[in-house]
Amino acid sequence: MQNPSEKLIKEKLRQLPSVEKILESEKLKEKIEKYSHPLVSQTAKEMLSSIREQIKEVPQDISFDQIVEKVSQAVEEKTTDLVRPVINATGVILHTNLGRAPLDEESLSHIVEISKNYNNLEFDLKAGKRSHRGIFLQKLLCQLTQAEAALAVNNNAGAVLLILTALAEGKEVIVSRGELVQIGGGFRIPEILALSGAILKEVGTTNKTTLSDYENAITQDTALLLKVHQSNFRMIGFVERPPISELVNLGRKHNLCAAEDLGSGVMLRTEDFELAHEPTALEAISAGADLVCFSGDKLLGAPQAGIILGRKKYIDLLRKHPLHRALRLDKMFIAGLESVLLSYLKGQATKKIPAWQMISAPLDVLRKRAENIKEELHKSGISITIKESKSTVGGGSLPGETLPTVAISVESTESAGMNHAVHTADQLAQLFREQSPPIIGRIEDEKFVLDLRTIFPHQDDLIIKAIKNIFPKKS
Repeated sequence: MQNPSEKLIKEKLRQLPSVEKILESEKLKEKIEKYSHPLVSQTAKEMLSSIREQIKEVPQDISFDQIVEKVSQAVEEKTTDLVRPVINATGVILHTNLGRAPLDEESLSHIVEISKNYNNLEFDLKAGKRSHRGIFLQKLLCQLTQAEAALAVNNNAGAVLLILTALAEGKEVIVSRGELVQIGGGFRIPEILALSGAILKEVGTTNKTTLSDYENAITQDTALLLKVHQSNFRMIGFVERPPISELVNLGRKHNLCAAEDLGSGVMLRTEDFELAHEPTALEAISAGADLVCFSGDKLLGAPQAGIILGRKKYIDLLRKHPLHRALRLDKMFIAGLESVLLSYLKGQATKKIPAWQMISAPLDVLRKRAENIKEELHKSGISITIKESKSTVGGGSLPGETLPTVAISVESTESAGMNHAVHTADQLAQLFREQSPPIIGRIEDEKFVLDLRTIFPHQDDLIIKAIKNIFPKKS
């Protein structure tokens, strides 16, 4: 005979619905539509197995709706890493973890149009025969920077690797010790040099490198003089580094290529936006640099890419190198870059490119938006605090530089008239991340804040909705 507990366990197990029955629920039908039948079905099987084990330990009732909810939550947890839109309320304009530079509608439309149709990616419409990809892109880059020639690859690390491999494999590359940088994601100049087969030759000290340090290091095995922009840090005080123009003259004297990794790829005068000077590609080309490279998705405001500009004889060598094919750009990235570069040529960068819209947004406009949000939330009995703060450019650009901004924080206390339990800043950060779309803010002075400079104006309603969800009005 079965004892009463075994009988109860079997009874509870028999009451559990089948996987097929669970998947018929409206809530999970939506998940299937969004994430696929196999993924949701497997999650349901796993959840039922877990519930069975729990019942064997402690017999308990669990309703059909509770099971569906558990499966639904488990599906969401499984798909957390799916790339999805988020609201950037961190105040970091080029946030590497959040995808760096967002694209404008015109560029996105061009990408969609090119992607959903066949196109002339490698076809000469005039001659009716095969051609090279990215020809118009190269023309645009040369028009903007006055470079002799241009090339684009998949990112700036790839650009540096291609330059070093094609021009200096087995040869020496001279770099200042103060420029052997590491940027986000573990990209280290010495490691890229090693991967390329080039031989690193460090000169100078961390804070002071002179032109004579470079010249004294040149041997018959030297192939390249490399200057690297200190993208995400800045040295002040007793500091010296020769400008690219001096390295160019030294390179010409010894028949060596002088190349500069600029990092951010800015095309506008940052001083016009009350920011420190950021070196531009035009300046480097005007100074005579043989090669210049930079990222597409930083201050250029374009899709991810590594842009290489410079003298035609070197660009031709890079284009013909076998590594170039492994690093070449896809049609979508070429289309996006073309559209963004045209915005610069039309003088519309600050009007169309999102990163520059954010950088140039007036403080009074941000303040007005904050007041509108506050007024709307007040109708639901929710109080927020408006404060002036600082935003940063990010993305390894303009280290230490800030822009004045306006941020808001929610007072989750009884004194604010909401009768909610007090949330810590970390708890609030998590609650905002759980919204749809997720909202990523920052913690400042032990408070969770949302920075309006990096929130698109059309997202203000979503911010209001999220705050109302987190702090529902109590009757």
